[in-house]
Amino acid sequence: MRLLPLAFLLSALPASSFLPAPLPALSSLPRRASASDEGQRDEGHKPPPSAASLPQSELDLQAKLSAHQRSAPRLSFPASVRSLVANQHGYAVLSTNSASSPSYPSGSVVGFCLDDAGSPCFLFSTMSGHTQDVLADPKCSLTVAAGDFKGAADGRVTLTGQTARLPAAERGRIEELYLQKHPGAFWASFGDFSFFRLAVESVRFVGGFARAGSFEGDEYYAAEPDPVAPFSAGVAGHMNADHSGSTAAMVEHYVGVGVEAAKISAVDSLGMDVVCERTPEGGDKPQSFKIRLPFVRKAEDRKMVKDIIVEMTRAAAAAQKE
Repeated sequence: MRLLPLAFLLSALPASSFLPAPLPALSSLPRRASASDEGQRDEGHKPPPSAASLPQSELDLQAKLSAHQRSAPRLSFPASVRSLVANQHGYAVLSTNSASSPSYPSGSVVGFCLDDAGSPCFLFSTMSGHTQDVLADPKCSLTVAAGDFKGAADGRVTLTGQTARLPAAERGRIEELYLQKHPGAFWASFGDFSFFRLAVESVRFVGGFARAGSFEGDEYYAAEPDPVAPFSAGVAGHMNADHSGSTAAMVEHYVGVGVEAAKISAVDSLGMDVVCERTPEGGDKPQSFKIRLPFVRKAEDRKMVKDIIVEMTRAAAAAQKE
């Protein structure tokens, strides 16, 4: 098996923890794997391989790290998408088939909330172009980026389906949910604004490098948002500001690789995504890469996350003293 530099090796790892077969040579991976319970995963973003200058000890460490990351527990794609959409700031890009310029797409930044089933709901003015678009052709898509989106390594999802005006009997509940997400939307009571709902038929998810997939709307609706995701940013911010050394120690103890810096990018009930820096043995500059640091058990709420991180921090600190 040909092994690649650490940064590439980690970015190219399959995201799923549901693939028990031995890891194939990375150079033989197809661009798109077959469908699984996480949809179809793209295996792109591959820079040219170059490992000739790395010592055997470094290659052995990379092989060990590859095996660990391949089996590290992660949220399923549907759960990841439900969590991203539910905990985002409430604005996204709606793409419609333009009524004013036939055969051309039109994109609009719109506010949205989720109904109790997880369907995106919008408050549209009768004068808006996208309102006329969906009345003429209900087929559209909503592209939602993570609330802290900064670049290609961050999550985004496109929900595709058909949008229809909400029945009057359902307006009260949806208006309540919309105002929870957008408390300043005083125009919600105006007579020329109506609520619309997107019925999700298919989903395209990109969670970062080598973590992308497609699945059907019924899988989206069957999944539940992760219970830890709503306070992910708070936990990550606290750890990064005050305990980054503890995060690095946990990576070394539980993942088996020493790193020079570690910053938590996301937290969920199964573990943490950590952006690390490390200079490979035989290298002359640090490499930045993202790894999965699983929890020792599943967390159900914020207190459990705190207790688990304290437990793992203490275990890592004790190991360093041995």
